[in-house]
Amino acid sequence: MARSGGRESLTTMREEGMPSLTQSLRPSIESLSRAWHGSPLPGFLRWWGGELRASLPARWRTALDRGPQWCMFRLDGEDWLVTCPGDGTAPVRIGSALTPAQQQAALQDACAGIDPHDLRLALCLPASAVLRRRLHLPMAALPRLRQVLAYEMDRQTPFRADQVHFDIRLLEKAAAGMLDVELVAVPRSRLDPLLQRLDATGLRVDAVDTLVDGQRLGVNLLPTGQRRRHRHPRQRLNLMLGGVLAALVLLAMLQWLHNRQAVIDAMQARVDTLHAKAREVMQLRKRLDASAGAERFLARQRAQSPTVLAVLEDLSKRLPADTWLERLTIGSDGSVGMQGQSPQAARLVDVLKTSPYLAEPGFQGVIRTDPRTHKERFYLTAHLRKQDTGKTDPEQARKHETASR
Repeated sequence: MARSGGRESLTTMREEGMPSLTQSLRPSIESLSRAWHGSPLPGFLRWWGGELRASLPARWRTALDRGPQWCMFRLDGEDWLVTCPGDGTAPVRIGSALTPAQQQAALQDACAGIDPHDLRLALCLPASAVLRRRLHLPMAALPRLRQVLAYEMDRQTPFRADQVHFDIRLLEKAAAGMLDVELVAVPRSRLDPLLQRLDATGLRVDAVDTLVDGQRLGVNLLPTGQRRRHRHPRQRLNLMLGGVLAALVLLAMLQWLHNRQAVIDAMQARVDTLHAKAREVMQLRKRLDASAGAERFLARQRAQSPTVLAVLEDLSKRLPADTWLERLTIGSDGSVGMQGQSPQAARLVDVLKTSPYLAEPGFQGVIRTDPRTHKERFYLTAHLRKQDTGKTDPEQARKHETASR
């Protein structure tokens, strides 16, 4: 028989005397096991694993194929027939007349090509010895499937739940919201004597199944308390390798996070540098705008105020020939101060009132006569007129600009 031997029992293997916590968790574990075996995921993983193994060298495939090897153990008259997986050799007969030690030796000889740690024995009952019923149940019954079928046993079979050993097999296809299962049961009166006979000879089986077309159905009718738990010697190594693999995966993830954080830190440093440069540019732009504003303000002030040359030219034309200036001051606020001598200083105010560049001319202080020149010494003040830049003659504006340069 092939090593897969069909889908095994859906119930969880536990020994008698287990802690109460484990007993309380058994229904949940059984429901999870049934849900797992009833889903398409195990079939997909088997197909995927087969494809991966097929791509490996032959020696690697042989090493990976090692695992539980199931031998079928069935009763033929008073003798036992043992069929082991392999090259299709004839079953080995173990006579009932042999002593228990001889029967055990015969079983070891029949399974000589199998690692004792991988050997599994399945007692296979004939199909006529078991009762099979296909049931259509709501999906809500899955978490407590075994309890539900035990309660319905007397309605679905001629026996009560305490009169049979039973197991449940999930079928592949089911309608939406429904669950298709197969109930497989065997009377205790039929199975218990066989188990007692095996126990008397020192032979223990790992599962009780039935044959359908020469193949195991894939259930386990063995009572839960009599199921053996196998600890494979390679399990510790596999756990260690799994731990190393998990550590490597975790290390790779941490390294990826570290590299990602390093890239983020570098980008953040670059962004901070760019922000600092942007702030410098903004400050330079503000200073430039302020300088440009000041320059525009000064340009407007220059455009609105007459140039010094224009004022001097106008004064030279308007003041009488017998009048001269000793001092001329033009302040930044547009104030004009003129100190000089004239024969008739009082007339100068009327003369300067007609000037297009001066406004509000007037004397400051007292007019006095210079004893040397016999002319009137004066001090005049005025203000520069604000020019209308929109009405300024272009030629005059050009002259003002040239004079200011």
